[in-house]
Amino acid sequence: MMEEILLQFFVIIVLARLAGWLSERVGQPAVLGELLVGIALGPSLLGFIHPGESETLAFLAEFGIIILLFQVGLESNIYKLLRVGPAATAVALAGIALPFSLAYAVMFSLGYRQMVSLFVGAALTATSIGVTMRIFTAARQVDTTEGRLILGAAVIDDILALIMLSVLTGLLELGRVSLVDTGKISGYAILFLVGAIFIGIRFARGLIRLLDRLKIERSFAISAVVFATGLAYLAERVGLSTIIGAFAAGLVLEQTEDKEHIEDRIKPIADIVIPIFFVYAGALMDVRSVFDLKIALLMLALSGAAILGKVGAGYLLPRSRANRLVVGLGMIPRGEVVLVFAQFGLIQGVLPQMLYSTLIMVILLTTVLAPPLLRRALGRGLDPPQRDQL
Repeated sequence: MMEEILLQFFVIIVLARLAGWLSERVGQPAVLGELLVGIALGPSLLGFIHPGESETLAFLAEFGIIILLFQVGLESNIYKLLRVGPAATAVALAGIALPFSLAYAVMFSLGYRQMVSLFVGAALTATSIGVTMRIFTAARQVDTTEGRLILGAAVIDDILALIMLSVLTGLLELGRVSLVDTGKISGYAILFLVGAIFIGIRFARGLIRLLDRLKIERSFAISAVVFATGLAYLAERVGLSTIIGAFAAGLVLEQTEDKEHIEDRIKPIADIVIPIFFVYAGALMDVRSVFDLKIALLMLALSGAAILGKVGAGYLLPRSRANRLVVGLGMIPRGEVVLVFAQFGLIQGVLPQMLYSTLIMVILLTTVLAPPLLRRALGRGLDPPQRDQL
């Protein structure tokens, strides 16, 4: 048994890192290569990984989710978020409402249950900011009006999407959907997030100082993991999703003076467990579903909802000097948070295997389509030297 686990771990890490590197070489995010490795190693192709049969891989993938969302929180500044202004807030809210409504309408019109329709709609609200920021960085456009708008809106999207996941988690436990229950659980999620940040900022600094006084080696990595898993546990205990606790932990430690040290020390851990999560998520996909016409049509319909929803949000931008098309296109990529939604829905039995595979295909399609579309839109407004860098 141990021999098999070690072999799987070795193959996953080596292939995931190689595929991630190759993806980045061709202008795509590493997550794309890691997902494809999981699909190839999964039971529907090579059969090297059987997700439902390995508790060790399942735990490592779950731990990878916690570290991933902790990193997202660590890269999100609370005070900058509060200063993004009404424009970014409007884009974020529209960028959630439009794709959610369109995807929900697609699912509900096809006869899916309300909970399934809500889950798919909520899953397609979050933006994968990593893809967009890579393109903006290459074009030296991060500090433009469009870059700041997209970054602020994407962070708000992530926070609201995580709150929505916690709400859906609570509704699943209750076994019903009602406005009263939805309001209560939303309130709990917001109170937990605000309370964890308020109390955590004071507690985290003390924890880091204590570990430093005790001369414990790698204290920054230890404090980060302890804090992230501790808040994830508390979130689970109060009936919310573990990832909202991990995200809150990242937001808290971002406020400490040791933020950069924490980022450096947590990176080696993240480089191991996060690719395992993406490979595990890919292995859960049934490749045969790609060749099913009904599923292919549903994937195209949901991809259309995902794309049109974000582009439409860009055009709903209040009066601004920003290029509305660029803002909308920059919000198209889906990635990490959608994967978290999809995997959670599959494990909880909300999403059938077919819908899980459909969401994976939507992630792949939006991730591949967004970069060339955004480069084209950006290139029109750039000088020739900048255009050559895209």
